[in-house]
Formats: sequence, structure tokens, C-alpha cells
Amino acid sequence: MPHDPFIRGLTRFTDLYTRSLPYWGRSGKQVQSLERPLNLVVTERKQVADDVVSIRLAGDDLPAWHPGAHLDLHLPSGLRRQYSLCGDPGDLTYRIAAKLIGPGSAEVHELRPGTTVTVHGPRNAFPFVAQGKMLFVAGGIGITPILPMVRMANRLGLDWRLVYKGRSLPFEDELPQGNLTINPGRDELLEHAPEGGAVYVCGPAGMLDAVKRGFRDCPATRLHYERFGPPPIVDGKPFEVQIGRNGPVLDVPADRSALAVLRDFRPGVPYSCQQGFCGTCRQRTVDGNDILVCVERTDGERLVLEER
Repeated sequence: MPHDPFIRGLTRFTDLYTRSLPYWGRSGKQVQSLERPLNLVVTERKQVADDVVSIRLAGDDLPAWHPGAHLDLHLPSGLRRQYSLCGDPGDLTYRIAAKLIGPGSAEVHELRPGTTVTVHGPRNAFPFVAQGKMLFVAGGIGITPILPMVRMANRLGLDWRLVYKGRSLPFEDELPQGNLTINPGRDELLEHAPEGGAVYVCGPAGMLDAVKRGFRDCPATRLHYERFGPPPIVDGKPFEVQIGRNGPVLDVPADRSALAVLRDFRPGVPYSCQQGFCGTCRQRTVDGNDILVCVERTDGERLVLEER
């Protein structure tokens, strides 16, 4: 069964890269980002757009983080979701934001001060390198990982510009003024892309696809992006998933993931990022291998999972 070497390699690289990033903590000592379960308390709930709330979480000895990092949030119902850290790395608390788009985010919207939640992280699959000229492109809730990057670039006096597009614009009032373009046309997203610099983009699939198409005209510029939602399946082959040695057999079409098909059959199958980073959807096969059913697939043969 083939595994996606790019996803595997990128996951290993970003975890190692993030953990190696030094951060000068409030004590003046160099500390490292750690990943361990943390029980945190909601200290603030704030409406930052019609359909977006920000949640502030507090706890003791919070691990340091770098712009682009996210938390795995374990909700009281048992759901697990990922949210970008959108506060300041120098704060004594963590801040996340959720757009109301499904049961997980609906539960986040109902969190109130005093509620205890468990998180894992911070982890970083979207690392920011604070050097050179840069363009930030954010779409709606995609501003959450971009906001700390903008703050850092502005604080360091770097040459940057932000393009922000969306029907609702959470945290618009927190953005540094001056180098900001609001709601340009889609063909203008890369108008200020710096030659020899970097572009950081996060937003819906349509925006990301537009940026990637336009990037063909920027060969000397580096593109970094985070996708909200699963990547499209390209050149997939249909295969079968069987639940247990004697269980039901499910057909996985060429354009769908095993996770999507499994969730049609069992809605409670856990998942989070749908991009192969978090490991929430990991399943064990009867021959003892692990598979991330959101991104991994077979080359046409049947995949037999352990019964749970």
C-alpha cells in the first residue's frame, strides 16, 4: 500500500523545524516549544465577527510558540479540532478563533469563561521565517495564522504587505495600518508579490487555487500556504475499505477519501485537519500498519481495518 511521501516528509520536517525554533521567553532564557496535554481554562469569549468568536485560554507554564502554530482542542463532547493561535507569542495566554461552520465550531462558540478544556500542542505545519520582503494573503477566518506573522513582521521593521479578503473580516481592528489592502479583486491578490521574497497565504480553497495559479508568474518568489479543509484528490484510484475481517465492505471512489466514506457509514469516526498532519484519524489495519484515512489510499486493493 503506497503512502504519500510528501505528506509524511512535510509532517516530520515541520515538527522538527518548529521544535528547533528558539524563543526568548519572558524570563530571558531560551526555551523550546513542547507538546504535551494541557488543561486550560477559558478566561475570555469575544465576538470578533458575526460568525466568529475568539477564545482566550490560560494555564500554568504554557509552552512557547511561533507564528503559524496551532492547537489541537479536545472539546467536552469528545470532538477534536485544530485552531490556529492568533494572539501574540509574548502573551501569558493562548488565543484561538472559530468560525461557525459545523458541530465542532458550534461547541467552541458555546464555551464560556470558567470552562476547562484539554489541548495538545502547540504544533506548527505553517512555519514563518521572519526575513526578507513578504506578502501576506488572508481570506476570512484564514487571518488567524497570518495575524501573528503580520505582527512580528511589523515589530521587526520588515518590508511586508497584507491583502485581506472576505465577507466578514475578523480582527480587522487589530491589523497594523498602512500596508493593508482590503477586498481586492481575485486577479489582484498577488499584485504586490515581492520578487525574491515570500508569500504566506491562508484561506478558502478558491482563494488558494487563485494564488497558486497566479504564482506561475512569480518564479523567484517562495509560496507558503495553509489550507482550511482537505486538499483535492488528484489521480486517485477507487478501492475498498473493509471494517474488520468479516465486516462490511465500503467502496471508496477515485475522488473521495477513505475518511469521507467511513464517516458516511459511521459519523463518529474522529478526524481533525484532513491533511495528514494531526494524526486524529489514524486507523490500524489487520496486518498491524497504521494509516491516515484522510490522505492515504491503496493502489486499488482492499484495505482491511481493525474493528473498533
